[in-house]
Amino acid sequence: MNKNIMGIVKTILLVISIVGTSWKAVEHPLNNQDNINRLRTDSLYNEYILNLYHTVHLDSTGLNINVFEKALTGFYNFKSSGFLHNKSILTIADFDQESCKKRLYIIDLDKKELVLNTWVAHGQNSGGDKPSYFSNAVNSNTSSVGFYLTGEIYSGKHGRSLKLDGMDYGFNNNARERAIVIHGADYVSQQSINQLGRLGRSQGCPAVSSKLINTVINTISDKTVLFINSSSLNYTSQYLNETLAANEVLNQEEVLAANID
Repeated sequence: MNKNIMGIVKTILLVISIVGTSWKAVEHPLNNQDNINRLRTDSLYNEYILNLYHTVHLDSTGLNINVFEKALTGFYNFKSSGFLHNKSILTIADFDQESCKKRLYIIDLDKKELVLNTWVAHGQNSGGDKPSYFSNAVNSNTSSVGFYLTGEIYSGKHGRSLKLDGMDYGFNNNARERAIVIHGADYVSQQSINQLGRLGRSQGCPAVSSKLINTVINTISDKTVLFINSSSLNYTSQYLNETLAANEVLNQEEVLAANID
């Protein structure tokens, strides 16, 4: 009887040990390599994301693959909905990264190349080196996350600038009213980083270097997608429909294959 009891006790302890180990494994946050492995599925869309991520060499730029996946999904949702013109340009401002890092990525999806990787400023009321507060409110002087479409080119107080239309209601749809635009600024520079330990900050605009503003505008103007990312808040969007994006990619790949044949 005692041997039976001891056997039962050992079995219970073994089960507790296994369960406890599995719980601990779940508690560890996924790193970038874990995320890459998670995306290694049989899905054509996930394979496409992985291949593009590596082909463009985004794996060596500091851009997390999950951020790229969200931005790319949005791009194909916009394309499927007929919002885009002829350019295959996707721009990502990754505000999970500090301002002293080059966290703006302009990608040509047709050519599968990174056109530009540079600095971008966030709003002065969003935080110091790394933004942690975001708002859609007028006069908040903060950045707003989500998907944007690039609008008209104009000349304003910052010189040549590019208007933006916020496409996510409740997150950035007040962009026009707030005059959230892409413009050049002298405080987006290595000199500012040397002096402040970070970039200077805007009134909510994704400002870039005044030396690069013409290149940026010429590349991303005419109804292209800009995605401003932050994982620090509960962001949702109708443009993150992966099924719609996957269908768009599948149709695109079939057309390319037919043209090659």
